[in-house]
Amino acid sequence: MERRRREITLSIGMISYLEWVPSAESGSPVLLLHGGGADSATLSWGELAPTLAAAGHRVIAPDHPGFGRSPRVDEPLTQERLVGYVAEFVDALGLDEYVVGGLSLGGGLTLGHLLTHPGRARGAILLGTYAVMPRLTDGPLSALTHFLTFVLLRTGLLNALTTVYSRSPTAMARGLKDIVRNETARTPALLAAVIDEAQTGTGLAVFGEWQRDQVLWNRLRTVYSDRLPAITVPVLLVHGGQDRGVPPARAEEAAAAIPHSEFVLVPGAGHWVQRDRPDLVASAVVAHLRRIDRATPAGSA
Repeated sequence: MERRRREITLSIGMISYLEWVPSAESGSPVLLLHGGGADSATLSWGELAPTLAAAGHRVIAPDHPGFGRSPRVDEPLTQERLVGYVAEFVDALGLDEYVVGGLSLGGGLTLGHLLTHPGRARGAILLGTYAVMPRLTDGPLSALTHFLTFVLLRTGLLNALTTVYSRSPTAMARGLKDIVRNETARTPALLAAVIDEAQTGTGLAVFGEWQRDQVLWNRLRTVYSDRLPAITVPVLLVHGGQDRGVPPARAEEAAAAIPHSEFVLVPGAGHWVQRDRPDLVASAVVAHLRRIDRATPAGSA
């Protein structure tokens, strides 16, 4: 298995991406889309991708514009621009008969890609996915919490608080503990990598731009829930049982709405589920890919 980093220039700008190439390719190529905040292709997929490559899949994982090693673009990022960049990336690499997957924001981009370009991907993987709930939170205080977040975003206070937060190793450690509940997976190396990404990259600022586009005063701009029945490819939804960002019940509802879906709940795991329990997530994803390849072998009519 070979791991390499490459660059490609799209209309949105230069995109840096990682590629894991198996010694013998025997399954569908897999496109993986990381989440928001202090995230990147390396951080989200550094553990999962080698396992998929060992199972015979070529894995491609871009750093979204402004994240990781992809430079920030001039115009603020919106959901529509990001969904468009994913499609252009697929075209530029000449991907065919691929499976697309994503975490959180990347899950929302995966859904947007499936709905905007039906029939292109052979299947999908959603981890703690965005765009399946109307507000940022559920519960009796959800409307108030959502509105306060809207105010913080519009006044710039949330950006200022995030900047202060990113400079505190103690605060970053608390934040990581919330999304990676498994103590053995929450290694000093992972914490150091997240802190480095937060302090040296532009991902947090770019994520703030995307949030300002998405968080309206009373709801989220992008909610795909009503359109999920239109997705006809096999979809695997993997969700942490202790995900505080997207309640597991929302992922279950999404799975019930997608005609050909499988829902896997990972007990005790948080929002960054593939970093939290890489063993359980990898086995579920590999099994899903095998089912897709058995049902419709690559290259067949």
